[in-house]
Amino acid sequence: MARPIRRVAVLGAGVMGAGIAAHLASASVPVLLLDIVPPDLKENEKGDRAARNRFAAGGLDKAVKNKPALFMHPSRAQLVSVGNFDDDLQKLADCDLVIEAIVERLDVKRALFEKLDNIVSADTIVASNTSGLRIKDMLEGRSKRFREHFMVMHFFNPVRYMKLLELVVGPETLASVSNRVKLFGENSLGKGIVYGKDTTNFVGNRIGAFSMMAAIHQMIEDKLSPEDVDAIAGSPMGRPKSAAFGTADLVGLDTFVHVANNCYTGLPDDEERDVFKIPAYITGMLEKKLLGNKTKAGFYRKAKDGSRETYDPYTGEYRAQSKGSDVQKATKGLRGIEETAERVKTLVNDQSAAGQFAWKTVARTLAYTARRIPEIADTLWAVDDAMKWGYNWELGPFETWDAIGFQSSCARMKADGRQLPQWIEVMLSKGAESFYTADGKVWDPATGGYVLREVDPRTRPFSSQRTKVLEENEGATLWDTGDGVFALTFKTKSNSIDQHAIDMIHLAVDRSESDGRAMLVFNEGENFCVGANLFAVVAAAMQGQFEDIKSMARKLQAGCQKMKYARVPVVAAPYGFTFGGGLELCLGANNVQAAAETYAGLVEVGVGLVPAGGGTMGLLWRAFEGVPEGATVDSYALVTQVFKNIALAKVATSAMEAQELGYFRKNDGVSFDRARHFHEAKKRAIGLAESGWVAPAPKAYKLPGASGIATLGMMVRTLVQSGMASEHDALIAGKVANILCGGMGGHVEPVSEDKMLELEVEAFASLCGEEKSQQRMQYMLTENKPLRN
Repeated sequence: MARPIRRVAVLGAGVMGAGIAAHLASASVPVLLLDIVPPDLKENEKGDRAARNRFAAGGLDKAVKNKPALFMHPSRAQLVSVGNFDDDLQKLADCDLVIEAIVERLDVKRALFEKLDNIVSADTIVASNTSGLRIKDMLEGRSKRFREHFMVMHFFNPVRYMKLLELVVGPETLASVSNRVKLFGENSLGKGIVYGKDTTNFVGNRIGAFSMMAAIHQMIEDKLSPEDVDAIAGSPMGRPKSAAFGTADLVGLDTFVHVANNCYTGLPDDEERDVFKIPAYITGMLEKKLLGNKTKAGFYRKAKDGSRETYDPYTGEYRAQSKGSDVQKATKGLRGIEETAERVKTLVNDQSAAGQFAWKTVARTLAYTARRIPEIADTLWAVDDAMKWGYNWELGPFETWDAIGFQSSCARMKADGRQLPQWIEVMLSKGAESFYTADGKVWDPATGGYVLREVDPRTRPFSSQRTKVLEENEGATLWDTGDGVFALTFKTKSNSIDQHAIDMIHLAVDRSESDGRAMLVFNEGENFCVGANLFAVVAAAMQGQFEDIKSMARKLQAGCQKMKYARVPVVAAPYGFTFGGGLELCLGANNVQAAAETYAGLVEVGVGLVPAGGGTMGLLWRAFEGVPEGATVDSYALVTQVFKNIALAKVATSAMEAQELGYFRKNDGVSFDRARHFHEAKKRAIGLAESGWVAPAPKAYKLPGASGIATLGMMVRTLVQSGMASEHDALIAGKVANILCGGMGGHVEPVSEDKMLELEVEAFASLCGEEKSQQRMQYMLTENKPLRN
C-alpha cells in the first residue's frame, strides 16, 4: 500500500490553483496555498505579512465566494493556510505533495522548480498542473531525485465538478510515485484517472479542442450560424447542452483560444494543424474583450431588454438570436430519442443540413482521434474516459464510433477521403465489428486484438450487480444484489414517488427483513428523487378527494417509519436532486451514503405545501439527536432553525452541507466518486448488518407549543409587512410552525412521533384545498420544473 498523502502545497492562487486547494480541503486535506508577493507594495506594506500574502489570500477569498461553490462547505476553507513564495517556500519541506499551478511560462516554472529542488524533502512529490508544457523541458537542470519524484497532475476546471485528472509521467518518474498520486486522486479526491503521454495538451484538451475547432470551421464552410451549430453539437450529439459556442463562453474565450493556440504552436507536424488556427473573427472578439460569461458577452450575450443576442461571425456585430431555422427544427425531432447512441446514429444518418454537418464534424473528429493512438494515450478507453470526464460527453469518441456502426462508418469515411490509421485497417481486415464487446473486452491497437479492459471492481455499475428481481410493480423494483443486500429502485419519471413506489417501500422492507440482511434505497438516472408525484396530488386536490390525499400521505409516512424501525439496516444512497420526499426517504433510512454532489432539501413550500412523508418530524428529531439525556436544551432554538430550513426551502448544495444543516448525520458516508457510489453504499449496509445491528426506538420530546407558534408567527408577520412574504406564504409557514411546535399543547408533555405525523398530514391536506397552493402545483407541472423553491 502506498503511504498516504496528508499535507499538500499548491503554488499559484489563480483560478486553477485556488480551485485545486478548495477541492483538497473539501477532501479534508490540509493545504498550504502560496503565490507571489504583490510587486506594487507600498513601503509601509513590505513588512506586513497580510499585505505580502495578498495574492494568495485573495485567491482563497474568491474561491470561498465563488458560484457555483468550489468548497463543499465554507468551513473547509479553514484547512487552507496562505503565504507567499518569498517567505514560505521552506514550509514545503513538510509537504507530501506540491502542486504547481503558476503562469504557463517555461522560464518562470523552471525558476520555481530550481528553488524547490533545494527545499523539498527526499520523498516529496512535485507535480505540475500545466496543460501544454513538456516535462522534459520543465525539468532541464533538475536533480535526479527531483526528476524521479516529478509528474504532471492536470486537473480540469472547475476542479470540484470535473471528474478528470490526467496524469503524465516523465521518463524517470518512479512507479511508486505515480501509483501514490493515482491512489490519492482516486481514493481521496474522487477523480477519474487517465494516463496521457507527454504531448501538447495531453488527451482531453487535444481531442476537445480539435472537435470544437472543427465545428467552428465547418460552420463557416456550411454557412450556418452559431445557434445552428449549438442546436446540433449539444444533446443531439451526446454533448453538454452548452454545445460548442456555449461551452467556449462558459470556459472563457481567452482560455479556449489559449488551448487551441497551444496545439497550433506545439504541434508543427500534426497533419491537421490548421484546424487549431483561430479564425479572424474570434481574434477580433478577443481584441474587443468579448470573452464569454466572465465579461457578460461572448458568442452570446443578454441585451438591455433581457433578450438573447448572438455575435454574428459574418458581420462582426451582435444581432437578435435566431430561432426556428431549418437546422434547429431538424434537431428538435431527436429530443424524443432517450438513448444517446441511437440519437447520435439517427443524426449522422440524416440527410438534412443538420445531419450533414454532424456527420462531417463527427467523422473528422473520430478519424483524427484514431490517428492519435498511441501518440497521446495507449488505450482507447483512456481517450473515451477523458472526453466523458473532462468535457462531459455522454459517449467517448470510440463509443460514438460503435454507436453509429463501426464498419459502415469506416466505409463512409473512406468514401469521403478520410485518412484512417493502419490499426483501424487491421480491425477491418479481421472482421471486427466494434471497439468494445459485450463481454468487457476492448480492441488493443498494439496487439491487433481484443483485450480485457482494466476495471476497478469498485466502479462496476449497479446494472451489472443486480442479479435478480425480487418484487416489481409499475413504480419500483426490488433487486437482489448478492450478499443478502436487497436494493429498492424507482422507475418513475425523475424517480418521483407515486402510489406504486410507496407500495414497494413497504414490500421491500418486508422482503429484506424475511429474506435478507440489509436494504438499500438506490436509484439510477440524473437525480435520486425529486419528491412526490405532483400530478396525483393535484388531481386529487382538484376533485376534493382530501381523504385520499391523507391516506396517501399516511402511507408514505408509514413506509419511511417502517424503514427506520426495520429489523435490518436500511441505507439510502442519495445523489443529485434529493428534494421533498427524496430527503424524507433519507431521513427514514438508518444510514446514508450520499454522493458528494447531492442537493437536498424539504422544498414543498415552493408549491404551497408542507412535507408529508415525515420530513418535518425527521429534521427536528435529527436536531435533537445530539442532546445528551438529562441535559437542559432550548427546544425553541432547535425548532427555529429547522423552521427556517423548511419555511425558506433551504437546499444543501453538497452532501457535506447537508450534514452541517442536519439533513444527514455527521457520520453518514460521502462518496466523492459517483462510480463507486453503489459499492460504498452496499459496503456500509453490510458493515451495519455485521456489526450487531439493533433497530432504534421511537422518541418523544417536549416542544414549544403555543408560545413557540406565536413567536414564529411574529417572525413571519414581520416578513409579510416588509413585503418579503405573501399572506399565502404566511399561511404555509404557520402550518410548519404548528407541526414543529407539537401543536398548541406541545409544551405540556412529550410529543410522540404519531402525534407529529398526524399534525403533518392535517396540514398537508388542508393546504391541498387552498386555491393558491393548487395554482402553484399546477404551475410547476405546466412548466415541468422540479420540486424546488
